[in-house]
Amino acid sequence: MAAAASPEDADDADTEVWDVVVVGAGPGGASAAYAAAVAGRRVLLLEKSELPRYKTCGGGIIGPSRDCLPPGFELPLQDRVHAVTFSLDGRFARTRRSRKMLFGLINRPEFDAQLVEHAQKAGAELRTGVTVTRVEQHGPAVPDRRTVAVVLADGETVLARAVVGADGSASRIGAHVGVKLGQVDLGLEAEIPVPPSVAEDWKGRVLIDWGPMPGSYGWVFPKGDTLTVGVISARGEGAATKRYMEDFVARLGLSGFEPTISSGHLTRCRTDDSPLSRGRVLVCGDAAGLLEPWTREGISYALRSGRLAGEWAVRVAEANDAVDARRQALNYAFAIKAGLGVEMAVGRRMLAVFERRPGLLHATLTGLRPAWNAFADITRGSATLGGMVRSNGMARRALEMLDKRMDTSSGVGPAGRGVGRAERPAPEGEGAVEAQDGARAGAVADAAADPAAEAEPTADVTPGAAADAHADAGAGRPVEASAKPEAPEAPGAV
Repeated sequence: MAAAASPEDADDADTEVWDVVVVGAGPGGASAAYAAAVAGRRVLLLEKSELPRYKTCGGGIIGPSRDCLPPGFELPLQDRVHAVTFSLDGRFARTRRSRKMLFGLINRPEFDAQLVEHAQKAGAELRTGVTVTRVEQHGPAVPDRRTVAVVLADGETVLARAVVGADGSASRIGAHVGVKLGQVDLGLEAEIPVPPSVAEDWKGRVLIDWGPMPGSYGWVFPKGDTLTVGVISARGEGAATKRYMEDFVARLGLSGFEPTISSGHLTRCRTDDSPLSRGRVLVCGDAAGLLEPWTREGISYALRSGRLAGEWAVRVAEANDAVDARRQALNYAFAIKAGLGVEMAVGRRMLAVFERRPGLLHATLTGLRPAWNAFADITRGSATLGGMVRSNGMARRALEMLDKRMDTSSGVGPAGRGVGRAERPAPEGEGAVEAQDGARAGAVADAAADPAAEAEPTADVTPGAAADAHADAGAGRPVEASAKPEAPEAPGAV
């Protein structure tokens, strides 16, 4: 439990002023709360849902995610991935294997709850079932310039020296900060229970399918007796994304199994010049639009940015004036841009290439061992995409050559993919924020309705690929569905 407020931190005996208030108890928020609490600060973690709760997420834990977990954290792994099957819209499938684990798979309810427990053990206090409507840094609710007021839906006001917004992709705190978006995508997902014979076929292996719409892809992640199946594409292609999901499930032979959960979710990527703070308020994870633009992987970005946000929120809380608070917030922004920002810039370039040349990417990953080794190194955490482009001359020259054919210099997703008026910076005020949230929620509801509709099952994905198809894809020519397949190759091992 937190200590009682000191007299100088209270207008009366019932008023507390927390050092740091974190809004949202996902990976980013829990990491921020943990980082601030282990520094000895009084931390309050607010979450609107009761824990554990479901989140639309593939649940892949790559190396950078593992590296950011608190000491002693034991991952609640449902499976360990040693093989990846790649396919090009259901065709030319080939499986690559690794002797070492590539990444692990978790269920978000257990993972998030465990992260919160570690934050609590470090000293953070948790309150669930509370909704934050807005934050105020000026006005009658704010006793002085060193304080931020966090206003809850029931009218209660919580006071803090610093606030970290980690309240997800429809973030109210992000709206307060003025987060600007360059890319919005719609993900659809289903949790599908399967019999033991089907589960055994997928054990230790995931599927990544490069989809039919530019920049889209699908995945199958095995988690014991359940398969997490999903697809993602640019927002604004809701009907096509839904069809892709239906076709994908049917093609896998899974349409006869009833999902326990079918859900939809919008992912948001920030622009290069999007703010990460405002006054004494910082944002991290999805609330800041921090995720990998190409794969839309967000857990590692939430964990890493959350830890940094918690560390710098401590410094903001200690700042005695607005100038010092601003200096610490800018240091947080610099730390984010120097690390995650560089990776996002490369990810945007990769997405632009993928949108234009999916066959080339498929041929490269499945046909060239150095490319597969790079993929394996990135998922294990021994390398980053940005680091490879900086240090590997061949990778850098190849990406620069492709860059000449497309504009990736704007600092946003290709053509501002999926970004509409709802994601533009909103004026201050509860009404504007609620309108923004409502537009996002409506888009998800419309596009995610019944994503796992029944369809006739087809043959499951199997290893093996056509050599001539790889050659065509590598040359940038259309890969024909009628290409004659050859016998499956023995999968490569790293």
